[in-house]
Amino acid sequence: MTNEFDILNASILIVDDQPVNVLLLEQLLAETGYRNVTSTMDPQMVQGLHAANHYDLILLDLKMPVMDGFQVMEALNDGRTDPYLSVIVLTAEPGHKLRALQAGARDFISKPFDLIEVKTRIHNALEVRLLYKKIENYSKLLEMAMQQTTAEVVTAAPANGASVSAHA
Repeated sequence: MTNEFDILNASILIVDDQPVNVLLLEQLLAETGYRNVTSTMDPQMVQGLHAANHYDLILLDLKMPVMDGFQVMEALNDGRTDPYLSVIVLTAEPGHKLRALQAGARDFISKPFDLIEVKTRIHNALEVRLLYKKIENYSKLLEMAMQQTTAEVVTAAPANGASVSAHA
C-alpha cells in the first residue's frame, strides 16, 4: 500500500485561469498537508511544466481562454512518455464530464467545489498514481533480475553445446 507520507509529498499541478479557484485549491491542499503543489493560470505552459516536473496529478480546468482543458490534455497525450497520466478535470459543465474522461482524464470534480469531495478525489487519484508507479518500478526490477539470471545461465552453460550428464 501507499503510505500517507508519499501521498502528501506527491507533486500536484493546478491549472485554472480563475485566480480565486487557484487560491482556493492551493489553500485546501496546504491545509490538508500537501507539500509539493504548483499552479499556473496559463494553460499553454502545462506541457512544458509537466515535461520538466513529471507531476503525479494535474488538476485541470476545462473552460479557459486561448487553450481549453481538452486541448491541454491532447498536448499532454501527444508528448507523453509516462503510460499513466493522472488528470482530474474541474468543470461546471455536466455535459463535459464524459468527453473529458474519453479524452484521458481519470476523474472530474464539479464546480462549485464540495471541499470534502475535492480532498477525497485528490487523495484517491494520488493513491492510484503512486501504486501505479510502484508497480512500474517492480516490473523494471523484475525485468533486470530476469536479464541477470539469463546472463548467468548462459555464461554457466557448457561450451559447444556439450551436454553434462550425471553418473552415479
